[in-house]
Amino acid sequence: MVKYCQSCNVQKAFMVRPKTGNLICQNCFFQAFEDEIHHTIISTQMFKPGEKIAIAASGGKDSTVLVHVITLLNKKYNYGLHLYLLSIDEGIKGYRDDSLETVKQNQITYELDLKILSYKELFNWSMDEVVAQIGLNNNCTYCGVFRRQALDRGAIQLGVDKIITGHNADDMAETFLMNLLRGDIFRLPKSTAIITGDDGDNGIATLPRCKPFKYTYEKEIVMYAHYKKLIYFSTECTYSPNAFRGHVRELIKNLEAIRPSAVIDLIHSCEQLDAPNQNQKMPQKQLCQKCNLLSSNKICKACTLLESLNQGRAKQILQIQE
Repeated sequence: MVKYCQSCNVQKAFMVRPKTGNLICQNCFFQAFEDEIHHTIISTQMFKPGEKIAIAASGGKDSTVLVHVITLLNKKYNYGLHLYLLSIDEGIKGYRDDSLETVKQNQITYELDLKILSYKELFNWSMDEVVAQIGLNNNCTYCGVFRRQALDRGAIQLGVDKIITGHNADDMAETFLMNLLRGDIFRLPKSTAIITGDDGDNGIATLPRCKPFKYTYEKEIVMYAHYKKLIYFSTECTYSPNAFRGHVRELIKNLEAIRPSAVIDLIHSCEQLDAPNQNQKMPQKQLCQKCNLLSSNKICKACTLLESLNQGRAKQILQIQE
């Protein structure tokens, strides 16, 4: 028996949409996917006409679809944005060097300027060298901290107004659950914030980071990339199997098997959380005394970790933090 799309009732259905559970044809899926991201952007007033936007591009499925959709919507709805690609080379042989080739192909396809910054250039350490010193456990701590700072530095060099990343609904749910399990009450309410950054009320402003895919399921990003025949890099990071996030991701997928709405439920739960009580002592935002970027301490996490590497004390630092 032929089943028809529940959106247009004309075309034959080609899939059951993960987000809604409805039968949908290919054209309606593409349209719904793009329209929902457009709605997210407009409803949150994410951009202003004329802004310069750096797209964090890794060459993976999320960032590749982000480049495609943002470029498409910018033209279709006349956002008036000036788009740039910003890529970070962590220095992982056989992984990042290969994925950056995909970014370069996308640069040509979408005719966007591309800036690549490397850990080696910024910190004088590649991730391969970091792992050689500290081992395979906790290496994601270093990479995550260095990557955030590298993106900030790259955005400053490009002179952009905002950074957009390909963090999707699954990523947001994972971050919320990770912070919950760690008991990190300060980060918990902002785990699923669609725009992060400081407005400068304390005299220190930081570049906003925006997440247009906040409500977009990872499964649908994969399907969109596949059926649009987009070129992306799909190999998993060499050092990620031991990451805490990977275990949380597996937990959420097990929850989804029982309750399909688990991902969006976690996001909505986080949105209902209040900010920490005013009587609670919050970290004081200030500029790092070494790199002059935003920090909650006199010396930021990136500079602290970098110093531990340079002094050969990386393993001891991680053991203290644990």
